[in-house]
Amino acid sequence: MAQVYYEDVQEGSDIPTLEKTPTTRTLVMWAGASGDFFELHYDKEFAATLGFPSVIVHGRLEAAYLTQLLTDWIGEKGEVKKMSVQYRGNAFPGQKLLCKGKVTKKYVQDGQNLVEAEIWVENPEGKRITPGTAVIALPSK
Repeated sequence: MAQVYYEDVQEGSDIPTLEKTPTTRTLVMWAGASGDFFELHYDKEFAATLGFPSVIVHGRLEAAYLTQLLTDWIGEKGEVKKMSVQYRGNAFPGQKLLCKGKVTKKYVQDGQNLVEAEIWVENPEGKRITPGTAVIALPSK
């Protein structure tokens, strides 16, 4: 995406949505890369013993999707300064997940042009399953 500048961002602005549809293959690849081999993410029978209809998407993978949402939006000269998320629901392989965000505040502090944002992952029912916040530094024109 094109570079976003501090002057271009307004409080209340939406961050362009990022769509993701993780598959079971995605979960296997994530497990290998992250070292998270908890059975809930690859063993359908184990997931059923915990009351789930299928294996579930790793929460940290959803957090990585939110990081991509931000880095795609801010461009090469932007910097994610701080980010936090909470896991409030589950996603399943094959579901389309929408990663979204909204600018909540902008200000200059210690010579940096900072933007705060509310970010989240929505499941197909529109529920925010992974809400969070971020602080981003943007360049000036």
